[in-house]
Order: sequence, then structure tokens, then C-alpha cells
Amino acid sequence: MNMILPAVPKLPPDLRKIGANTDYWYPLAWSSEIRAGKVIGRHFAGDPIALYRTADGKLGALEDRCAHRQVPLHMGVVAGQTLKCGYHGWAYDRAGACIDVPYLGSCRLSNGVKSYPVQEMDGLVFVFPGNAALAEARLPARLGSSTDNRYLTRRLNREVACHYTFLHENLFDMNHQFLHRRNMGSIKAHCLGRRSGDDWCEVDYTFARTQGRQSVGEAAILSALRAGDDRKYRDRMTIRTEYPYQRLKVWVGDATEPALDVWLCYTPLDAAQRTNRTFGFLSVRKSKIPGLTALAWPFISWFTERIFQEDKVIVEAEQAAHDSKGGDWNNEIFPAINDLRALLARCGTISPHAASAR
Repeated sequence: MNMILPAVPKLPPDLRKIGANTDYWYPLAWSSEIRAGKVIGRHFAGDPIALYRTADGKLGALEDRCAHRQVPLHMGVVAGQTLKCGYHGWAYDRAGACIDVPYLGSCRLSNGVKSYPVQEMDGLVFVFPGNAALAEARLPARLGSSTDNRYLTRRLNREVACHYTFLHENLFDMNHQFLHRRNMGSIKAHCLGRRSGDDWCEVDYTFARTQGRQSVGEAAILSALRAGDDRKYRDRMTIRTEYPYQRLKVWVGDATEPALDVWLCYTPLDAAQRTNRTFGFLSVRKSKIPGLTALAWPFISWFTERIFQEDKVIVEAEQAAHDSKGGDWNNEIFPAINDLRALLARCGTISPHAASAR
């Protein structure tokens, strides 16, 4: 007698073991960190990368190891158009080819090291870790409003000890306002709708303050002092994950331009991708009153920094909880976050390191 066994449901992958897709541009440094004639060391998902700038301003991105003794190339020096290893002086061009071994000349050169496509945009240095043939078509079109002179912009730059997907979820889910009650009072988020595509998803919110009052920093960002129930739901926020980047925009009243525009990218640092460096821009539309936004800028910086610090603490606690349980035990019920989780799983990749840890 043949027995028909019930189908075993396919479990979704552990999102925290989905690696960032390498076939996209990721920021590794600020332009100001790489002066002419200098070299620095950075990491993308455990891979060491040496970033350098020639005397005439051209950027290079090479695997951070000399093909000779594996010494990190960021310990070397920039000479003309080449990067020289600090140990024996082996020289590499920006394509990674070894073009000179000082004591052998050009008759016996090594095969060189891996090079990466590198681009500079709006003060950030981006590297393309994956298939270089895809690099040109996938260059980001714009990094928020960071170069728009109608806005004042501050750079966002911090290292966070969690998987990058926690940060995507944190920004996308505005139902966590309880976390920020000390800095914002009691805020209730109301989801207005959501949309998604193959490599993007977005969600709209509006908000009502149920208790407490607005801080000066928050008021300055929104360019209006909200007061009372008669003005609740007057602001609209849209958060969009367009893989692998995130953008948050807030409109006040009937304004056609956002009062707040935030662009973010979370670059994984270690092989397990349990740490990331968050790069971004926070841009605030200037008030119609000349100089008012600049005057309020210290309050804006103080307020946003406190909010970001609370987010950092909570996502790092999420990562610690994941590790203590040995997996993703999340019980997610908010449809917009389930859209986001599906997108991140669909667009990301399971790295060899993550696969061996499952």
C-alpha cells in the first residue's frame, strides 16, 4: 500500500543570511577621505579593497593585497599613475596589472590583482564588487537632494553592528515610533498605501501626535509648528527601497517639494555581513525666511542624531537576539514589511559564508 505523505512546507530563507547582491554600486568612502597621492583600506563583505587617488585626481580600486607576499596594498604608496606595494615596491596600474618589479624590470611580471570599477558621485566613492559588465548601467542616478542648493544637507556616516536588512526594515516600518517617544512624544503612524515591483517597494504614511509636543529640531525639519488635533494627518511620508538603496521623503501640507529628503545605503563590511557602514544624506528644504534653517541647523543635527542613535541601539539588539536564537524567528504581520522582506530575499544572494552557517 502506497502512502501519500503530506507536503512539507518550504521554509523561507533566513533573511539575515542573505548577502548583499554584488552587482550594484556600494559606497566605501567619502571623497574627502582619499586625498590626491593617498591610499586607504576598506572592506566590502569581507573583501579588502585598497582605494587610492593619483596626483591628477583619478581614483583606483584594487584588491588590497600584493600578488607577491599578500601584504595589504593600502600600506603602500601612490607613485604617478601606479600604486606601489610598501614592501618590495611592486607597482600596479588602475586595472590591477603588475607593471613593474623594481629588481627584475618588466621581463618577469606577476599576473597582478583584481581591480574594481570605481566612481565618484556627490562626495561619495562607489565601488562595483560584482560583474563589471553591469556596472555602467547600474550607476545610481541621484543621491537624494544632496546637491540641490534649495536644501541644507548633513552627511550620515556610522558603523552599525547588524545585518543590513535590519536597517532596511527599521526605516521602512514607521510603526516603531514608540521607540522615539522620549524625543518625539507619542506619535501614531497611519499607513496610506504600498506599492512594489521586481526590485523596489514603497510605502506611504501620515502621522498624528497623540501626546507630547514637537521638538525644535523636528519643527525646523518640517518648516511648520504643528499644533493640535485639527492638523493631524497633514504630513505625508514615502519610504522607498530601490535595491540596494533607501530613500525617505516627507511632504508638509500641499507642498510639491519634500521638506525632508533622506538617501541611504548600507555597505556590509565583514564576510558574515553582521556589520555595515551606513552612508547617506539628510537634506532639509530651506525655509522661505532667509537664514532660518541655518539658524536651526544645530537643533536639527541634535534631534536627528538622537533618533539615529536610538535606531542603532535597537537594530543591534535585534542582531544579538537573532544570534542568540540561531536564526530568524521574526513573526512579521505588517504587510509592507513582508513586501520588503520578499524584495530583499529576491534581490540578495546567499553567500558561501552564509550558506555554510545555515
